[in-house]
Amino acid sequence: MSTTPQATRAPKKPKILVWILLAAAVVAAIIGYAVAQGNSKAASPQAADAATTEQQVVRENSRVLSQAPNENAVLVEFLDFECEACGAFYPVIEQLRGEHSENVTFVQRYFPLPGHLNSMNAAVAVEAAARQDAYEKMYKKMFDTQAQWGESAENKSALFRTYAEDLGLDMAAYDAAVADPTTEERVKLDIADGKALGVTGTPTFFLDGKMLTVQSLEQFQAAIAEAAAN
Repeated sequence: MSTTPQATRAPKKPKILVWILLAAAVVAAIIGYAVAQGNSKAASPQAADAATTEQQVVRENSRVLSQAPNENAVLVEFLDFECEACGAFYPVIEQLRGEHSENVTFVQRYFPLPGHLNSMNAAVAVEAAARQDAYEKMYKKMFDTQAQWGESAENKSALFRTYAEDLGLDMAAYDAAVADPTTEERVKLDIADGKALGVTGTPTFFLDGKMLTVQSLEQFQAAIAEAAAN
């Protein structure tokens, strides 16, 4: 777009601005992902070889976003619902699910970062919804609305409760799950596994039990496609 002559008519400016913002979002996602991978390797250079056992990367109670009927690969994402890079990768993951759901199983694990006030609240809300088989619906709700509540200095638990109502959940059961200490403990189990695996930032991905380190969005998509076709 930088080589396009400067627009001379006002109606073109909004379109140019949209493309600039879209490009910035993609770049931010790639940079955020690369930083997360770089931090992980710096913190634990041997993690990918010594610590990445399948039992740690995926547990029996890990949240499966979609199960491939003809599984060739498993992609695990450690995520934070308040993380902007995770939000930028959200449509990418949904696109990949559409392309490879037949052969790739998509698993997500909680990794709320301490610098985000509502990341743990969001994870607890999603886990509470998951106990009513509504993980996918609540996960999508969180990312679809992230711009409305992310980076807020206020506790957004009440807002997340309205999301559960919008999804038609049993609110007595939802409230009980949010208040149940085992719900947060379930989130913290993912955090502990992530740290043991060398995860320090989000999103961090593991493909077939190994930390996936790439330098571009194209490499990331190609790695998933190759694994799907294995």
